[in-house]
Amino acid sequence: MISIRNLSVDFDDFHLREVDLEVEAGDFFVLLGPTGAGKTVLLEAVTGIAPVTAGSIRISGKEITALPPEKRHAGIVYQDYALFPHLSVEENIRFGLKYMRQAGGAAGRHEQRDIEERFDFLAAELALHSLLHRMPETLSGGEMQRTALARALITDPEVLLLDEPLSALDPAFREEIRRMLKRLHADTGKTFLMVTHDFSEALSLGGRGAVINNGRIEQTGKIAEIFRKPTSPFVAGFVGMKNVLEAEFFESGTLARTGGLELRLASLEDRPAGPPSSGASGETVEHGFLAVRPEDIVLSTEPIRSSMRNSFTARVQAVIDRGMACEVLLGAGSTKLTAHVTRGSVLDLELHEGKEIWCSFKATAVHRF
Repeated sequence: MISIRNLSVDFDDFHLREVDLEVEAGDFFVLLGPTGAGKTVLLEAVTGIAPVTAGSIRISGKEITALPPEKRHAGIVYQDYALFPHLSVEENIRFGLKYMRQAGGAAGRHEQRDIEERFDFLAAELALHSLLHRMPETLSGGEMQRTALARALITDPEVLLLDEPLSALDPAFREEIRRMLKRLHADTGKTFLMVTHDFSEALSLGGRGAVINNGRIEQTGKIAEIFRKPTSPFVAGFVGMKNVLEAEFFESGTLARTGGLELRLASLEDRPAGPPSSGASGETVEHGFLAVRPEDIVLSTEPIRSSMRNSFTARVQAVIDRGMACEVLLGAGSTKLTAHVTRGSVLDLELHEGKEIWCSFKATAVHRF
């Protein structure tokens, strides 16, 4: 559906470089990345707002790189809604139709009937019938977002581009719009391409996705797979692994040494780039990174009898209350680790700065890249 090949965009202070991306028809694809990574620039390149320096963009097999925005069949919803303050909700929604007329001339009777049916469908789907005569200044954040969605979809675009659609909403409205987006995607069958910096949004909405950093794609795949198996230190940190450590790998990659710790891995799935070197004993040594999710670390006052192959003592450096859970900062020799535990566990284990505690986790919890 959306095929982006070797795409580059150049601004004075930012560059999008050699981006390759494939979004399948009917997919809910999520582009993830921190602020300033290039997410919105990529969306604007697809819509024709950002000028392309090199590469190509295709929608449904049609080359659109040089086409004006109104001929690309791509609707966009910005995080600030971009509603016209002097137009009512209905007028805002219908405003997008002028671009349809510019692209294809005046609508015929049959097409006009389709437009009215689509308007009624969107007004019902997005619960806008009672708001059609209201002005934007009287709307809540959720109501403005629903209006912006209807305006983007009234032109029947082939793809809908969403720029951080939930970031400006209060928590209650955010959940409402999240449910509505899922239903809207299912009911319309449209291809959605959404950008966000919130990985929880990606997990709840997206099927496939990509992580972008500093204008380059870092990893592409199923959202759950990116979450479980990041392929770079940046992606590991971005998806919340916290514990990302440089390491040396031995015994065909099933043993790692980092900061004085020896850790067991279940298997070697991906060898790091670069040639291996030899250790003092002549065994093969490979250098790379490993990561452990903080929620995979089990804390206890005594060694645990279990199948967990990694177990060692560490000293508590800090306990940080995060509301629903607590973050425990640990030091094991020169290695710094973070574990997530419940508030009840903090009390049960009597965790405090300086306490020595046992840390345990499975070999399968250690991810190598």
